[in-house]
Amino acid sequence: MKLASLNHGRDGQLIVVSRDLKTAVHAHDIAPTLQFALDNWDQVEADLQHLYRNLNDGIAPDTFPFNPALCASPLPRAYQWADGSAYVNHVELVRKARGAEMPESFWTDPLMYQGMSDGFLGPMDDILAVDENWGIDFEGEIAVITDDVDMGTRTEEVHGHIKLLMLVNDVSLRNLIPGELAKGFGFFQSKPASAFSPVAVTPDELGDNWHDYKVHHPLTVHLNGELFGNPHAGTDMTFNFAELVQHVAKSRAISAGTIIGSGTVSNKDRSSGSCCLAERRMLEIIDQGEAKTPFMRFGDKVRIEMFDDNGHSIFGAIDQTVVRYEHKYHDEDLNHHDPHHV
Repeated sequence: MKLASLNHGRDGQLIVVSRDLKTAVHAHDIAPTLQFALDNWDQVEADLQHLYRNLNDGIAPDTFPFNPALCASPLPRAYQWADGSAYVNHVELVRKARGAEMPESFWTDPLMYQGMSDGFLGPMDDILAVDENWGIDFEGEIAVITDDVDMGTRTEEVHGHIKLLMLVNDVSLRNLIPGELAKGFGFFQSKPASAFSPVAVTPDELGDNWHDYKVHHPLTVHLNGELFGNPHAGTDMTFNFAELVQHVAKSRAISAGTIIGSGTVSNKDRSSGSCCLAERRMLEIIDQGEAKTPFMRFGDKVRIEMFDDNGHSIFGAIDQTVVRYEHKYHDEDLNHHDPHHV
């Protein structure tokens, strides 16, 4: 089953999307929003699946063309967004480039941070930034959405709790990261709003390419129309999604609608390219002594997509442009806030 949210209010309007991503149908008679569906999954899943089958069979009423440009993130906002770093070779590479040893515990205990979740970017929304010098980067990832998960849930108990999967662009401001990490309190300003694919899919949509709690397809990233990377998401994933869910649930219960990310998809075999600029820059530092590839500039475009074995897009594409953000004040706002105004 494939689900999306049209731009509508803060939480979107749930629609069911055909397998080929060409048509859609409103689901408001079953669930007004995706969060509502997740909160009531046992009650609504069968009806949503029935609507999905009818849509694919061409017998659903009131269908309309699916347009990703009209979509918000499948969950326009979420109760929790926790992003891991499951491809540990990526972490090892980044540390190696700056001459830092990686603790052995990184191979056995996942890295994870809690990101901004009160408002995500839609799949075709601009990436807004005040300053190019912040080091604007994309990160191509995969994420799962869970239902309610009890505290202390083990990996062998995760089956059934992963309801949906999406793609992610975890936007990062690389030049803000060192100063923040030096404080010893983690990411904040360096991790603005992330973007997610137009469509979220149930695991069964991936068929045999979903096993061991991993997605076994390449993740394709284009920068300014040129292929940047195509690493295989099922290869070199040190921690699978069951292990990431267990990590989140160690000391807390997880609420329905929680999003858990994989971190940047990365392969030890570098011939398939990278899913973020930082990784390519680190390879350049190791091989050539300095980074040659710049971070994103205003006007740059990134496209993140995954295709099935027949070359069909599974989730639709994240397709974004970096745009300068300018805060707009009205004269009366300036007058009101200026303590010296007379």
